Amino acid sequence: MNTEKIAIIENAFFEILNALGENCNREGLKETPHRVAKMFVNEIFSGLTESNEELCERLSKTFTECDDESEMCERFGDMVIVKNIPFYSTCEHHFVPFFGKAHVGYIPRSKVIGLSKIARLLESIAKRPQLQERITKDVATCMEQMLEPLGVMVVIEAEHLCMAMRGVRKPGSSTITSATRGVFKEDPATRAEFMNLIR
Repeated sequence: MNTEKIAIIENAFFEILNALGENCNREGLKETPHRVAKMFVNEIFSGLTESNEELCERLSKTFTECDDESEMCERFGDMVIVKNIPFYSTCEHHFVPFFGKAHVGYIPRSKVIGLSKIARLLESIAKRPQLQERITKDVATCMEQMLEPLGVMVVIEAEHLCMAMRGVRKPGSSTITSATRGVFKEDPATRAEFMNLIR
């Protein structure tokens, strides 16, 4: 399947280069359509191979569950945050990169997840033609589905090359998006604690 996709993209990219007036037979470009096609399929857009539901299912193994509610309250209920997770994605509007860092926090109810899975979740969702707003929302929704926590909060800061390279041409500007679920949405103090901890 990947071989077929790569061949289709390779041919299409060859045509794009030709339409731009490039000589695809010159030394520097001979293998470029093939390299680009492999990069698109195996790396940059590899997140397209599974839906959010399949992704959540694949990452949903939890390390700890507690059936006794009172015991759970003694053991859990404190905030877990993974911050400054770097990511790269591609803007679906102009197909140029945007990149930045994500901060993901949750308050466990009865389940906790391996910390690396939070980074994998972000990476898989980001490896699609995307909007920053959608990545933020989808990470929060997946965390909520996998863990059923007391609350989830996701904040993403990113620089968009569609604003730096073209259009308004404002390099260095950043876009911040957030998604809140549960107690993070309902309780301003919990939300403020998260924001203070990620600063």
